[in-house]
Amino acid sequence: MMESETLAAVFGGAHEEAAPLLPPQAKTVRDTGLDQPMLVELLGKTLCIAGRSPLPALATRLRLSLNVLRELLDFLVAEQLAEVAWRGDSDIDVQYQLTGAGRQRAAAWLERCRYAGPAPVTLEAYCAVLQRQAGLLAAITAEDMAEVFAGDCLPASVHALAGAALHSGRSIFLYGPPGSGKSTLARKLGGLLQGVVAVPYALALGQEIVQIYDPLLHLPPASAVGRQPLERRHGDSRWVLCQRPVVQAGAELAADMLDLRYDAYSGCYQAPPHLKANNGLFIIDDLGRQRVRPADLLNRFAQPLDARRDQLTLQGGHQFSLPFDAVLVFATSLAPHALLDSAALRRVAYKIAVGAIGEDAYRALFRQHCRAANIAPDEAMLGYLVAELHGGSGEPLLACYPREVVSRLVDFAGFTGATPRLMRAALEQAWSSMFAAADEEGAAALSSGPALHNCEAADASLYESIK
Repeated sequence: MMESETLAAVFGGAHEEAAPLLPPQAKTVRDTGLDQPMLVELLGKTLCIAGRSPLPALATRLRLSLNVLRELLDFLVAEQLAEVAWRGDSDIDVQYQLTGAGRQRAAAWLERCRYAGPAPVTLEAYCAVLQRQAGLLAAITAEDMAEVFAGDCLPASVHALAGAALHSGRSIFLYGPPGSGKSTLARKLGGLLQGVVAVPYALALGQEIVQIYDPLLHLPPASAVGRQPLERRHGDSRWVLCQRPVVQAGAELAADMLDLRYDAYSGCYQAPPHLKANNGLFIIDDLGRQRVRPADLLNRFAQPLDARRDQLTLQGGHQFSLPFDAVLVFATSLAPHALLDSAALRRVAYKIAVGAIGEDAYRALFRQHCRAANIAPDEAMLGYLVAELHGGSGEPLLACYPREVVSRLVDFAGFTGATPRLMRAALEQAWSSMFAAADEEGAAALSSGPALHNCEAADASLYESIK
């Protein structure tokens, strides 16, 4: 089988272009682009932590080729910092360990920086790979939208706006009441980002190391069977092939989290979330609830959005310019003009209102959740939910309510040991558990309103009916 055919068999036809994303494996120290002292230090710390180690194990830990490791180990042996602890029949069946002087030197290195993971890549290599991957993103089509958003019941107008916004690669502003489906819509946009990308384990900025790869965010491609051996054999193992990342930050986001964060224990830096989202999607959810003003947050991204580059600062004030190639999505339940003035809103390319869904869509979504919970649909009770509970309380038909109501039917039935069913009393009990009255007057109105008449009697009849 030809090499191109082998690649196609492993990566699949849809990802045949993914293999060239990995730069070629470095065969010499010079090919890595890194200074020899940095690699020697990294290898010395690894040997200090792991003890006597076979050559292939060192290659796995450091993600370096055997040739590069031999070059580094020859240097350590010549400097009497390492020695051959055991040698077998083959040229790779060899184990190394530090000498006494090597352990002392490695202890000093570990005191300064405890990082002993995969070797980093250079900033130049990182920029080149990001730029190439940005051009490989497939165009978003209406068929893609229909497949990813099937069954979400949002209006077609919202789908069209979201698709066009993602196709443009520009920033998106989703707004609407809580529970309307903004966060779900934002995450589903990530499902439209096709293909795989290469993400480095770490990045070298001068003599400092910045960790980028995050296994919780950088997920393996769907067809990953057999990928690792081929990846190490044909590409630079300091990179990992992943799905395009979707990174989400919420109310916990603070201004200092958007810069490099120095970890005093490890002695290296953690990349900010928007850097980890490169070649993917970065979602800022619950805009207006962060510990930084919305206007300041938008100002933080003004220059990266325009220039597609960001400035990050190391301790001591040294700045680096890095690519910023992520679609930025803001989502908020607050009124847009209460958060940002008109000038600030103009800097966000696409504004998409996500509100109540139509009655037919609401009914379809409710039936969908009933089927998932093994509850027999009842059109009369569904009509009561829409006309009486929603209509009587004035609550809009938001996409979150079908799931919430059905889950409560299951909860209450499970508590009593009964089979969940669509009944008027059960619906009223579920509905009453979803809302908190604003004050005593509101509580009285809620308990005596047309939608929830005699709630205590409804609860009693519910328990009677399921005994």
